[in-house]
Amino acid sequence: MCTACGMTTHVPVFEDSDGEPTSGPSGAVKFAALRNPVCRTYLVGGMLSMMADNIEHVLTYWVLWEHFHSTALTGFEVISHWLPFFLLSPYFGALADRKDCRKLIQGAQALFMAVSACWGILFLTGTLTVWNACILLILHGTAGALWAPPEQLMLEDFVGTRELPSAVRLNATARNLGILFGPVVGSALLLGLGPTAGIFVNVAFYVPMTVLMAVTKYTGHLRHGLVPKARVSVIGAVKVFRDVSRDRVIVCMIILAGLGSFFVGASMQTAMPSISSSVTGMSSSTAYSVLLFALGLGGVLGGVLLEGTNWLKSTVRTAVWTTAVYGLTTVAFAFAHNWVAAGIMLVIGGICNLANMSITQTIVQLLAPRSKRGQVVGVYGVAANGLRMGSGVTVGFLGGLLGLRMSLAASATGLIVCTALVAAYLAVIVRRQAADAAAAAAAAAATGTSRGPVAG
Repeated sequence: MCTACGMTTHVPVFEDSDGEPTSGPSGAVKFAALRNPVCRTYLVGGMLSMMADNIEHVLTYWVLWEHFHSTALTGFEVISHWLPFFLLSPYFGALADRKDCRKLIQGAQALFMAVSACWGILFLTGTLTVWNACILLILHGTAGALWAPPEQLMLEDFVGTRELPSAVRLNATARNLGILFGPVVGSALLLGLGPTAGIFVNVAFYVPMTVLMAVTKYTGHLRHGLVPKARVSVIGAVKVFRDVSRDRVIVCMIILAGLGSFFVGASMQTAMPSISSSVTGMSSSTAYSVLLFALGLGGVLGGVLLEGTNWLKSTVRTAVWTTAVYGLTTVAFAFAHNWVAAGIMLVIGGICNLANMSITQTIVQLLAPRSKRGQVVGVYGVAANGLRMGSGVTVGFLGGLLGLRMSLAASATGLIVCTALVAAYLAVIVRRQAADAAAAAAAAAATGTSRGPVAG
């Protein structure tokens, strides 16, 4: 029985802090990854970079709307952010397998900073146009796609395979803290300094991660070494899809992550202004702020519950039912007209969404072949991040026909139905494995009986 995913066909080998193999994860130690001081600093740096990412969204999206009032450009903001994840994640994953992950992360942070500085220059000189805005939006999304695979490989290098589940959960929690505080700090910069000075200040939040990558000894491959340096091509990187399809558990985990991204994804934030304007009990602007906070708070609480308690086990079964509950709470949120009920649904949904994403990420990374771990993480990124642009279609297109509330509910219902199909498929796999194991045991017993006792 696999202690990582709960399936009978997987028995991964974990390692202790000295690199010696051992069996089973260290579930008894809470917040285990925080015992590594470099990992602690890394999580803080990641939180600041994610906060800066969201600060840039607050400042630039406001300026773009004030300048152009273009709904088409608003839609492009979402597409440009997630399209690089969809197209380039396998290739960037292949680079993470064979390159120093520190340099890749530094490259991503440098690109983030350059994009923020370019926004500031355009704001300052009054030369902002639609075409240069689109280029910067695409580069910003590319920086995020480049950052993702080496970020995950660095976690395993810091703490080892044994503590990887803890590191993935805490990293997801730190990123959610960045998402939670990003709009708050971004709004403060917008009101206090204005968008031009604010975007230049935002560059500083990327510096801690950049400096850490310059001083740490960890490369993403320190424990296990680099993959042999084969030539990396986009076509070659995409071929990992075929290799991944041979492991049904990995495929199901990637599908689960992709379902949540495709059917709901970024559409919660898109629908939030419309829903907050129709809730009762407070003004629309106050409700909007409260509901956004509740959405971010759910992600943070999910990380604390996963890491600090045993309420949610990091297993395939937990990943399935948390995805289903995420869909159910999204349906309930879509129909909630009271701000308290809507907030509660968002908190519960945020908890389940973080649990689903961190558990599926952990299982995929643990079960992936060592030589292609970065590429498999890249494939996971295609589903978990790249498919978020699909939620603009599933909710946005239906929103024009049914209204945002009904379209969000219908899309979340699709998530529930598809999750049920994945659960049924996994149940079939378990039954087949049990039948094969019983047949093998019966065959072994029959062979032993036919041979009879061995003479001493």
